[in-house]
Amino acid sequence: MTHVFEYPHNFVLENGAILPGISIAYTTYGTLNAQKNNVVWVCHALTANADAAEWWKGLVGEGCYINPNEHFIVGANILGSCYGTTGPLSINPQTQQPYYASFPSVTIRDMVQAHILLRKHLGIESIHLLMGGSMGGYQALEWAVMEPQVVQQLFLIATSPSESAWGVAVHTAQRLAIEADCTWQQPNAKAGAKGLKAARAIGMLTYRNYETFQQKQTDPDPEKIDGFKASSYINYQGDKLVNRFNAYSYWLLTKAMDSHHLARGRGGDLIQVLHQIQTPTLIIGITSDILCPIAEQQFMVQHMPNATLIQIDSTYGHDGFIIETEQITRSLQHWLP
Repeated sequence: MTHVFEYPHNFVLENGAILPGISIAYTTYGTLNAQKNNVVWVCHALTANADAAEWWKGLVGEGCYINPNEHFIVGANILGSCYGTTGPLSINPQTQQPYYASFPSVTIRDMVQAHILLRKHLGIESIHLLMGGSMGGYQALEWAVMEPQVVQQLFLIATSPSESAWGVAVHTAQRLAIEADCTWQQPNAKAGAKGLKAARAIGMLTYRNYETFQQKQTDPDPEKIDGFKASSYINYQGDKLVNRFNAYSYWLLTKAMDSHHLARGRGGDLIQVLHQIQTPTLIIGITSDILCPIAEQQFMVQHMPNATLIQIDSTYGHDGFIIETEQITRSLQHWLP
Protein backbone atom coordinates (compact mmCIF):
# COMPACT_ATOMS: atom_id res chain seq x y z
CA MET A 1 0.00 0.00 0.00
CA THR A 2 1.28 3.45 -0.90
CA HIS A 3 1.30 6.16 1.75
CA VAL A 4 1.96 9.89 1.43
CA PHE A 5 4.15 11.94 3.74
CA GLU A 6 3.33 15.63 3.68
CA TYR A 7 6.26 17.94 4.38
CA PRO A 8 4.64 21.34 5.03
CA HIS A 9 7.78 23.49 5.04
CA ASN A 10 9.69 25.15 2.24
CA PHE A 11 11.82 22.66 0.32
CA VAL A 12 14.88 24.40 -1.11
CA LEU A 13 16.21 22.85 -4.31
CA GLU A 14 19.87 22.66 -5.25
CA ASN A 15 19.38 25.48 -7.78
CA GLY A 16 17.91 27.76 -5.11
CA ALA A 17 14.27 27.45 -6.21
CA ILE A 18 11.78 26.81 -3.42
CA LEU A 19 8.84 24.43 -3.37
CA PRO A 20 6.30 25.51 -0.72
CA GLY A 21 5.98 22.09 0.84
CA ILE A 22 6.20 18.68 -0.84
CA SER A 23 4.35 15.37 -0.80
CA ILE A 24 6.33 12.11 -0.85
CA ALA A 25 4.59 8.90 -1.92
CA TYR A 26 6.17 5.82 -0.39
CA THR A 27 5.59 2.11 0.12
CA THR A 28 6.75 -0.12 2.95
CA TYR A 29 6.77 -3.89 3.41
CA GLY A 30 7.55 -5.74 6.61
CA THR A 31 8.26 -4.29 10.04
CA LEU A 32 11.11 -2.27 11.48
CA ASN A 33 12.66 -4.52 14.11
CA ALA A 34 13.52 -3.51 17.68
CA GLN A 35 17.20 -3.03 16.77
CA LYS A 36 16.19 -0.90 13.76
CA ASN A 37 18.81 -2.70 11.68
CA ASN A 38 16.74 -4.49 9.04
CA VAL A 39 15.96 -1.61 6.65
CA VAL A 40 16.35 -2.21 2.93
CA TRP A 41 15.69 0.97 0.93
CA VAL A 42 15.10 0.54 -2.79
CA CYS A 43 15.64 3.55 -5.06
CA HIS A 44 13.77 3.34 -8.36
CA ALA A 45 14.70 4.24 -11.92
CA LEU A 46 13.24 6.74 -14.39
CA THR A 47 9.61 5.65 -14.88
CA ALA A 48 9.15 3.25 -11.95
CA ASN A 49 7.42 4.00 -8.65
CA ALA A 50 7.65 3.54 -4.89
CA ASP A 51 6.51 -0.10 -4.97
CA ALA A 52 9.64 -2.18 -5.64
CA ALA A 53 7.72 -5.44 -5.24
CA GLU A 54 5.68 -4.37 -8.27
CA TRP A 55 8.49 -3.51 -10.68
CA TRP A 56 11.42 -5.59 -9.34
CA LYS A 57 9.56 -8.88 -9.27
CA GLY A 58 11.72 -11.86 -8.38
CA LEU A 59 14.10 -9.82 -6.24
CA VAL A 60 11.84 -7.84 -3.89
CA GLY A 61 8.66 -9.08 -2.19
CA GLU A 62 7.13 -12.21 -0.70
CA GLY A 63 9.23 -15.30 -1.40
CA CYS A 64 12.15 -13.23 -2.72
CA TYR A 65 15.61 -12.64 -1.31
CA ILE A 66 14.61 -9.13 -0.23
CA ASN A 67 11.43 -10.08 1.60
CA PRO A 68 9.12 -8.53 4.22
CA ASN A 69 9.57 -11.43 6.64
CA GLU A 70 13.18 -10.42 7.25
CA HIS A 71 13.43 -6.84 6.08
CA PHE A 72 11.67 -3.52 6.48
CA ILE A 73 11.54 -2.59 2.80
CA VAL A 74 11.06 1.06 1.88
CA GLY A 75 10.63 2.68 -1.52
CA ALA A 76 9.87 6.34 -2.22
CA ASN A 77 8.67 7.90 -5.44
CA ILE A 78 11.19 10.48 -6.65
CA LEU A 79 10.65 14.21 -6.69
CA GLY A 80 9.37 15.31 -10.12
CA SER A 81 7.67 12.01 -10.95
CA CYS A 82 3.94 11.52 -11.53
CA TYR A 83 3.25 8.72 -9.06
CA GLY A 84 2.28 10.68 -5.97
CA THR A 85 5.36 12.69 -5.04
CA THR A 86 5.34 16.40 -5.86
CA GLY A 87 5.98 16.95 -9.57
CA PRO A 88 4.74 18.84 -12.64
CA LEU A 89 1.17 17.50 -12.29
CA SER A 90 0.91 18.57 -8.64
CA ILE A 91 -1.08 21.60 -7.58
CA ASN A 92 1.03 24.66 -6.90
CA PRO A 93 -0.40 25.93 -3.58
CA GLN A 94 0.48 29.48 -4.56
CA THR A 95 -1.62 29.42 -7.76
CA GLN A 96 -4.03 26.53 -7.05
CA GLN A 97 -3.22 25.27 -10.56
CA PRO A 98 -0.98 22.39 -11.65
CA TYR A 99 2.67 23.32 -12.13
CA TYR A 100 3.04 21.73 -15.58
CA ALA A 101 5.92 23.50 -17.39
CA SER A 102 6.51 25.89 -14.48
CA PHE A 103 7.80 23.12 -12.22
CA PRO A 104 11.42 23.95 -11.34
CA SER A 105 14.38 21.83 -12.39
CA VAL A 106 15.44 19.18 -9.91
CA THR A 107 18.59 17.12 -9.44
CA ILE A 108 19.38 13.66 -8.08
CA ARG A 109 20.61 15.41 -4.95
CA ASP A 110 17.20 17.05 -4.50
CA MET A 111 15.56 13.63 -4.74
CA VAL A 112 17.85 12.26 -2.05
CA GLN A 113 17.14 15.24 0.21
CA ALA A 114 13.46 14.28 -0.03
CA HIS A 115 14.35 10.64 0.76
CA ILE A 116 16.20 11.84 3.86
CA LEU A 117 13.14 13.76 5.04
CA LEU A 118 11.11 10.57 4.71
CA ARG A 119 13.79 8.52 6.47
CA LYS A 120 13.62 10.82 9.47
CA HIS A 121 9.81 10.82 9.41
CA LEU A 122 9.80 6.99 9.55
CA GLY A 123 12.25 6.95 12.45
CA ILE A 124 14.94 5.15 10.44
CA GLU A 125 18.41 5.75 11.84
CA SER A 126 20.34 3.19 9.81
CA ILE A 127 19.86 1.62 6.37
CA HIS A 128 21.13 -1.96 6.35
CA LEU A 129 21.12 -2.11 2.54
CA LEU A 130 20.55 0.75 0.11
CA MET A 131 20.00 -0.51 -3.42
CA GLY A 132 19.20 0.84 -6.86
CA GLY A 133 19.65 0.24 -10.56
CA SER A 134 20.20 2.76 -13.33
CA MET A 135 18.83 6.12 -12.11
CA GLY A 136 18.08 4.40 -8.81
CA GLY A 137 21.81 3.78 -8.49
CA TYR A 138 22.43 7.50 -9.00
CA GLN A 139 20.30 8.18 -5.93
CA ALA A 140 21.95 5.45 -3.86
CA LEU A 141 25.42 6.79 -4.65
CA GLU A 142 24.44 10.36 -3.77
CA TRP A 143 22.91 9.16 -0.53
CA ALA A 144 26.04 7.21 0.43
CA VAL A 145 28.04 10.42 0.03
CA MET A 146 25.50 12.63 1.82
CA GLU A 147 24.85 10.33 4.80
CA PRO A 148 27.77 7.89 5.10
CA GLN A 149 26.94 7.21 8.74
CA VAL A 150 23.41 6.06 7.83
CA VAL A 151 24.09 3.78 4.84
CA GLN A 152 25.66 0.51 5.99
CA GLN A 153 25.85 -1.36 2.65
CA LEU A 154 25.29 -0.45 -0.99
CA PHE A 155 24.08 -2.49 -3.93
CA LEU A 156 24.39 -0.80 -7.32
CA ILE A 157 23.55 -2.24 -10.74
CA ALA A 158 23.77 -0.83 -14.28
CA THR A 159 24.69 2.60 -12.97
CA SER A 160 27.48 5.18 -12.81
CA PRO A 161 28.85 8.03 -10.64
CA SER A 162 28.22 10.67 -13.30
CA GLU A 163 26.07 10.88 -16.40
CA SER A 164 28.03 10.10 -19.53
CA ALA A 165 28.09 12.21 -22.68
CA TRP A 166 26.35 9.25 -24.35
CA GLY A 167 23.57 9.35 -21.76
CA VAL A 168 23.14 13.11 -22.12
CA ALA A 169 22.92 12.72 -25.90
CA VAL A 170 20.27 10.00 -25.61
CA HIS A 171 18.21 12.11 -23.21
CA THR A 172 18.54 15.19 -25.42
CA ALA A 173 17.20 13.19 -28.38
CA GLN A 174 14.28 12.05 -26.23
CA ARG A 175 13.49 15.61 -25.13
CA LEU A 176 13.70 16.81 -28.74
CA ALA A 177 11.04 14.24 -29.59
CA ILE A 178 8.80 15.56 -26.81
CA GLU A 179 9.43 19.19 -27.78
CA ALA A 180 8.53 18.43 -31.42
CA ASP A 181 5.00 17.48 -30.33
CA CYS A 182 2.78 20.48 -31.18
CA THR A 183 0.88 20.00 -27.91
CA TRP A 184 4.02 20.26 -25.77
CA GLN A 185 3.73 22.71 -22.87
CA GLN A 186 0.00 23.14 -23.27
CA PRO A 187 -1.51 23.45 -19.77
CA ASN A 188 -2.89 19.93 -19.50
CA ALA A 189 -1.69 16.51 -18.38
CA LYS A 190 -1.76 15.05 -21.91
CA ALA A 191 0.58 17.65 -23.41
CA GLY A 192 3.42 16.07 -25.35
CA ALA A 193 1.92 12.56 -25.33
CA LYS A 194 2.93 11.73 -28.92
CA GLY A 195 6.39 13.10 -28.23
CA LEU A 196 6.61 10.91 -25.14
CA LYS A 197 5.81 7.88 -27.28
CA ALA A 198 8.67 8.78 -29.62
CA ALA A 199 10.97 9.40 -26.65
CA ARG A 200 10.18 5.94 -25.30
CA ALA A 201 10.99 4.46 -28.70
CA ILE A 202 14.43 6.08 -28.58
CA GLY A 203 14.87 4.81 -25.05
CA MET A 204 14.00 1.22 -25.96
CA LEU A 205 16.87 1.14 -28.45
CA THR A 206 19.29 1.85 -25.59
CA TYR A 207 17.59 -0.29 -22.93
CA ARG A 208 17.96 -3.35 -25.16
CA ASN A 209 20.44 -3.96 -28.00
CA TYR A 210 20.99 -5.44 -31.47
CA GLU A 211 21.09 -9.02 -30.22
CA THR A 212 17.84 -8.73 -28.28
CA PHE A 213 15.92 -7.32 -31.23
CA GLN A 214 17.37 -9.91 -33.59
CA GLN A 215 16.37 -12.74 -31.27
CA LYS A 216 12.94 -11.50 -30.23
CA GLN A 217 11.66 -9.23 -33.00
CA THR A 218 12.86 -10.68 -36.30
CA ASP A 219 10.04 -11.54 -38.71
CA PRO A 220 10.08 -15.12 -40.01
CA ASP A 221 8.30 -14.11 -43.23
CA PRO A 222 10.78 -12.85 -45.88
CA GLU A 223 7.90 -11.68 -48.09
CA LYS A 224 6.87 -8.89 -45.72
CA ILE A 225 7.20 -5.31 -46.90
CA ASP A 226 5.43 -3.61 -43.96
CA GLY A 227 3.94 -4.26 -40.55
CA PHE A 228 7.16 -5.59 -39.08
CA LYS A 229 7.29 -7.25 -35.70
CA ALA A 230 9.99 -4.89 -34.41
CA SER A 231 7.93 -1.86 -35.43
CA SER A 232 4.85 -3.21 -33.64
CA TYR A 233 6.91 -3.84 -30.52
CA ILE A 234 8.27 -0.29 -30.43
CA ASN A 235 4.78 1.16 -30.96
CA TYR A 236 3.42 -1.07 -28.20
CA GLN A 237 6.09 0.01 -25.73
CA GLY A 238 5.50 3.68 -26.56
CA ASP A 239 1.74 3.43 -26.08
CA LYS A 240 2.23 1.49 -22.86
CA LEU A 241 4.34 4.27 -21.34
CA VAL A 242 2.03 7.05 -22.53
CA ASN A 243 -0.86 5.31 -20.76
CA ARG A 244 0.96 5.25 -17.42
CA PHE A 245 3.40 8.17 -17.40
CA ASN A 246 3.60 11.86 -18.25
CA ALA A 247 5.68 13.90 -20.70
CA TYR A 248 6.30 16.74 -18.25
CA SER A 249 7.79 14.33 -15.71
CA TYR A 250 9.79 12.45 -18.36
CA TRP A 251 11.31 15.67 -19.71
CA LEU A 252 12.14 16.90 -16.20
CA LEU A 253 13.63 13.62 -14.95
CA THR A 254 15.89 13.15 -17.97
CA LYS A 255 17.24 16.62 -17.22
CA ALA A 256 17.88 15.51 -13.64
CA MET A 257 19.85 12.51 -14.92
CA ASP A 258 21.94 14.76 -17.15
CA SER A 259 23.04 16.78 -14.10
CA HIS A 260 24.14 13.68 -12.16
CA HIS A 261 27.75 14.11 -11.03
CA LEU A 262 28.94 13.04 -7.60
CA ALA A 263 31.76 15.59 -7.63
CA ARG A 264 29.60 18.65 -8.30
CA GLY A 265 30.12 21.05 -5.41
CA ARG A 266 32.61 18.63 -3.85
CA GLY A 267 35.82 19.80 -5.47
CA GLY A 268 35.11 18.50 -8.95
CA ASP A 269 37.37 15.43 -8.61
CA LEU A 270 35.20 12.36 -9.20
CA ILE A 271 37.94 9.89 -8.29
CA GLN A 272 38.53 11.64 -4.97
CA VAL A 273 34.83 11.55 -4.12
CA LEU A 274 34.61 7.84 -4.95
CA HIS A 275 37.62 7.19 -2.71
CA GLN A 276 35.66 8.75 0.14
CA ILE A 277 32.86 6.17 -0.12
CA GLN A 278 33.96 3.65 2.52
CA THR A 279 30.62 1.79 2.50
CA PRO A 280 30.88 -1.91 1.54
CA THR A 281 29.43 -1.99 -1.97
CA LEU A 282 28.35 -4.66 -4.42
CA ILE A 283 28.40 -3.41 -8.00
CA ILE A 284 26.87 -5.46 -10.81
CA GLY A 285 27.50 -4.68 -14.45
CA ILE A 286 25.69 -6.23 -17.40
CA THR A 287 27.95 -7.21 -20.27
CA SER A 288 25.42 -6.31 -22.99
CA ASP A 289 24.42 -2.92 -21.50
CA ILE A 290 24.98 -0.18 -24.08
CA LEU A 291 23.33 2.61 -22.07
CA CYS A 292 25.49 2.30 -18.96
CA PRO A 293 28.24 -0.04 -20.14
CA ILE A 294 30.46 -2.21 -18.00
CA ALA A 295 33.28 0.37 -18.18
CA GLU A 296 31.24 2.62 -15.87
CA GLN A 297 31.06 -0.05 -13.18
CA GLN A 298 34.73 -0.97 -13.64
CA PHE A 299 35.62 2.69 -13.06
CA MET A 300 33.68 2.72 -9.80
CA VAL A 301 35.19 -0.47 -8.41
CA GLN A 302 38.65 0.81 -9.29
CA HIS A 303 38.20 3.88 -7.11
CA MET A 304 35.83 2.78 -4.31
CA PRO A 305 37.93 1.14 -1.57
CA ASN A 306 35.35 -1.40 -0.40
CA ALA A 307 33.61 -2.27 -3.67
CA THR A 308 33.18 -5.65 -5.35
CA LEU A 309 32.30 -6.00 -9.04
CA ILE A 310 30.31 -8.88 -10.50
CA GLN A 311 29.59 -9.04 -14.23
CA ILE A 312 26.51 -10.87 -15.42
CA ASP A 313 25.66 -11.97 -18.94
CA SER A 314 22.25 -11.12 -20.32
CA THR A 315 20.77 -10.66 -23.76
CA TYR A 316 18.52 -7.92 -22.35
CA GLY A 317 21.09 -5.13 -22.15
CA HIS A 318 20.36 -2.34 -19.68
CA ASP A 319 16.93 -3.82 -18.90
CA GLY A 320 18.74 -6.85 -17.55
CA PHE A 321 18.83 -5.10 -14.18
CA ILE A 322 15.09 -5.69 -13.73
CA ILE A 323 14.90 -8.98 -15.64
CA GLU A 324 17.87 -11.07 -14.49
CA THR A 325 16.66 -11.41 -10.91
CA GLU A 326 17.94 -14.98 -10.49
CA GLN A 327 21.50 -13.94 -11.29
CA ILE A 328 21.17 -10.84 -9.14
CA THR A 329 19.81 -12.87 -6.20
CA ARG A 330 22.73 -15.31 -6.39
CA SER A 331 25.19 -12.42 -6.43
CA LEU A 332 23.58 -10.78 -3.40
CA GLN A 333 23.45 -14.07 -1.49
CA HIS A 334 27.13 -14.62 -2.12
CA TRP A 335 28.12 -11.08 -1.18
CA LEU A 336 25.96 -10.16 1.80
CA PRO A 337 27.25 -11.37 5.17
